[in-house]
Amino acid sequence: MSVDLARQLREGTQKSHTMAENTGFISCFLKGVVDKSSYRNLLADLYFVYCAMEEEISRLTAEGHPVVSSIDFKELNRRENIEKDLLFYFGQEWANTLEASSPAKAYAARIHKISKDQPELLIGHHYSRYIGDLSGGKLLKTITEKAMNLSGDEGLYFYLFENIEDEKAFKIKYRETMDSLPIDQSMADLIVEEANLAFKFNMDIFNEL
Repeated sequence: MSVDLARQLREGTQKSHTMAENTGFISCFLKGVVDKSSYRNLLADLYFVYCAMEEEISRLTAEGHPVVSSIDFKELNRRENIEKDLLFYFGQEWANTLEASSPAKAYAARIHKISKDQPELLIGHHYSRYIGDLSGGKLLKTITEKAMNLSGDEGLYFYLFENIEDEKAFKIKYRETMDSLPIDQSMADLIVEEANLAFKFNMDIFNEL
């Protein structure tokens, strides 16, 4: 039975979405004020978050989890793209120099915890991060490119979804997948709650920056 999860997530996180956009870091970012040092630290933090999320989703998919495996869209994965950007911003030794901020560590720890205790809650994190990236990618890429005088794709791979040819069609497929997940309303409520927590983790990262 469908619980219309896509709509519930969209409507249930609107307030959090607005709050995230109004943090000092994102507010400045959207105005084209992008500091290279802060930006590369953001990418570093997000790298630890995406490593945790993609590691756990891949594990749960391999184990045949009925809910999590349904949203394992490899074309959304960000880890490899972020690695290209980290190489650009930090150099060849990037892997040895990265250190996650306290908020990023807490975010990754939460992802690992719920993956073991209640994996369905990963849906909230998946939605808030990946769909946000996909929806705002083109705009943020343009802003970043202009603010830091970049050209081509170097330093901007985070925003590129090379394996998604039609963004609108993909979002329709994503919504349909969300609405077909084998969950009840009580679980849907928990997933929306977790999505709002994901926004809080992101805001903590932004505020730290």
